Amino acid sequence: MQDDAQSSLHFQFRHHPPPNIQHTISSQVNKQRQPPSQSILFLFILPTSIHLIKSNIPNPSTFIFSVHPEMSSNWRRVKMALGLAHPSPPSSSSRRDKALSGSSSPSSSASSKKICAICLETMKPGEGQAIFTAECAHTFHFQCITFNIKHGNRVCPICRNQWKEVPFGKNMSELPDPKATRLISTAVLPPPRRHGGFGSDSWTTRRVREPNVFDDDQYVSAEANGRGSPGASERSVEVNMHPDVSAVSASDAYDNFNVLIHVKAPYREMGKETDPRVPVDIVTVLDVSGSMAGRKIALLKQAMSFVMQNLGPSDRLSVVTFSSSSTRQFPLICMDEEGRRRALDKVEALACGGGTNIRDGLTKGAKVILDRKWKNPVVSVILLSDGQDTCGHSEYQSLLPDQNTSLRIPVDTFGFGADHDAALMHSIAENSGGTFSFIESENAIQDAFAQCIGGLLSVAVQELKVEVDCIHPGLRLNSIKAGSYTANLTNDGRRGVIHVGDLYAEEERNFLVSVNVPVDKSGNDTPLFKVSCGFKDPLRNGSVNVEAASELKIERPEKVRSLITSLEVDKQRSRLLAAEAMAEARAAAESGDLGRAVRVLDGCRKALEASRSAESGDPLWTDLCEEMKAVQERMSSRQIYESTGRGYVLSGLSSHHRQRATTRGDSSQSGSVAYRTRFMSDMLARSHDSHNNAAAQQPKRSQR
Repeated sequence: MQDDAQSSLHFQFRHHPPPNIQHTISSQVNKQRQPPSQSILFLFILPTSIHLIKSNIPNPSTFIFSVHPEMSSNWRRVKMALGLAHPSPPSSSSRRDKALSGSSSPSSSASSKKICAICLETMKPGEGQAIFTAECAHTFHFQCITFNIKHGNRVCPICRNQWKEVPFGKNMSELPDPKATRLISTAVLPPPRRHGGFGSDSWTTRRVREPNVFDDDQYVSAEANGRGSPGASERSVEVNMHPDVSAVSASDAYDNFNVLIHVKAPYREMGKETDPRVPVDIVTVLDVSGSMAGRKIALLKQAMSFVMQNLGPSDRLSVVTFSSSSTRQFPLICMDEEGRRRALDKVEALACGGGTNIRDGLTKGAKVILDRKWKNPVVSVILLSDGQDTCGHSEYQSLLPDQNTSLRIPVDTFGFGADHDAALMHSIAENSGGTFSFIESENAIQDAFAQCIGGLLSVAVQELKVEVDCIHPGLRLNSIKAGSYTANLTNDGRRGVIHVGDLYAEEERNFLVSVNVPVDKSGNDTPLFKVSCGFKDPLRNGSVNVEAASELKIERPEKVRSLITSLEVDKQRSRLLAAEAMAEARAAAESGDLGRAVRVLDGCRKALEASRSAESGDPLWTDLCEEMKAVQERMSSRQIYESTGRGYVLSGLSSHHRQRATTRGDSSQSGSVAYRTRFMSDMLARSHDSHNNAAAQQPKRSQR
């Protein structure tokens, strides 16, 4: 093989070759030649050995290889590293159409091999960087792959195959760290948009120098975001109480008497000058790892474009992307015409490659919020990923940004496809006060973002706190079923506090309080407790206190002829029953007992059918029954549960525990509708219209 290589591998110069230059590659390097102005370092990685060949080439762009057929497979990689087959970039419209249709071309595949999938730097000859080709044929910078393996990761960031061999045997702690510099690079594949911006006409690697402190956010004034508007607090939070039954015998005591506390935020019309909304600061943390390439990244860009188009000039947006490391693409900027154009250019230029470092992306997204100099009243982090964290972060809590600050940062997470870590994404959302959505279909990305944005743009109440105080001296609070919200009881059981947080316009919260009702023959009724709540008006930036219209009392006759259960209490009891059944079924499925999981869900369906809500045909009851059926179908086999069941169940639990709409499967499924507000529905309708408009324009483009 060496003889064949020596006789058949040589360089031929095409244009104006310098005199007396005819290189023949052999196993020995010509050490007598003086160092030229340009030098290229070739690194050929074989499964068992590494060969370094240094060749002096005056102009690397003007030579080709003549390769022996038996060596063509190995030397094809060298040609790619040298950039001998660099294709011309396709137009923006044709590239987007191909990505959305799921098709790819050999040219795009070849181009992607010139970019290191870990650092997203181009693997360009003459830069003095060694190149490592893994046993799965994917190529990376030698230093980059060293850093990955040094942290125990022996999985290919692109195809996720487990490597059996590593390219070195020395002490890995002595090897250089490619992340030591603050200079972050992102590979820019698409050309610029027609209206100009940050691009150039060629595919290049764009460098972004990140500051140590993210205090370069765009200025926003209180006047611009509508704070202090007259009449902003004329409508307040609505508080109601519903006892399980209206009358209890005076001679009897009840240990677990249920009372429903219902809280509803005021309604505000979107887009009305007389009823302004609260501006938001949103940071999207987006997965751009290798598994997001193709149709996924094209649909994500489309969804981000929709988000930008529906944000106002006082709303601010920042985009953080992550693969093996994270990059802040741009700081918090206002979504006016110029800011929207700037953001669209940056998002359009995103490229995929590398591993999945969720922690690094999430930490940087939280840092954008914590370091900002100017502040809009509403803040949120939106995290999307389609894969497992490949950088060795197994502890879920360690992936969360520091929440031990005065500002609590809710993280709304979106698990995309069958390969994402649903348990991780659900844990991040639950611990931060956000929700977890499961996006089963690629086409549902925009709808999922639309529903989330519709809620964030309609925040009417912040820092809501509900307080329950017993009136009768013999009354004690047993428990408060508040889902994921923190509920505290005093030691004597006389007082309870529920910390709710933000509410969207017209959003409702229901809490089931269990109390001990004592014997009381002192009168015709027994006062139980009173409810009050305090919150911050985000428009007026002032505190508001609200009390229920009256104290809650129940009648205490000597004998009760008939007991009629409250329909409102029964509905919430059914909702809690369904959530508990889903949690129990999930625990059984995770332990491998799918049969028990199905039996639990079947028992819940039968209990729902026997409830009073079933007799009334309540819409919530209908949704719960359909949801139990859908969950049961997704636990019919281990394969189905692993691919879609786990994400569907966890998204449902997140929705019930927070009493907030999430995306489950796709936006049309009934399980996603239960907590959807008018603003969310309106934004979803806009998303559907944009889909229809794009579909209508597609035939016109094809005719051209």
